[in-house]
Amino acid sequence: MACSNCQQNWFWKKIGKCQRCMDQLTVLSVLCWVVWFFFFKQDPRSIESIALIIAGFAFNALLFLHLWMKFVILPWRK
Repeated sequence: MACSNCQQNWFWKKIGKCQRCMDQLTVLSVLCWVVWFFFFKQDPRSIESIALIIAGFAFNALLFLHLWMKFVILPWRK
């Protein structure tokens, strides 16, 4: 990433501070679930469907962590 927060080494110094990362996670999450819904919902046991479900949950979890840090933890510390 190009911003100074993303170029740091420690994970907890990055999380919740980069708007670009949160935007990318939002797009990836929505895109992942839309693709799954329209193409792989009928066969949820296929490897492609399972991979998209896992990727979708991973994107959502990381986005939730970013938002939690940005709107709850970081303001609470101040």
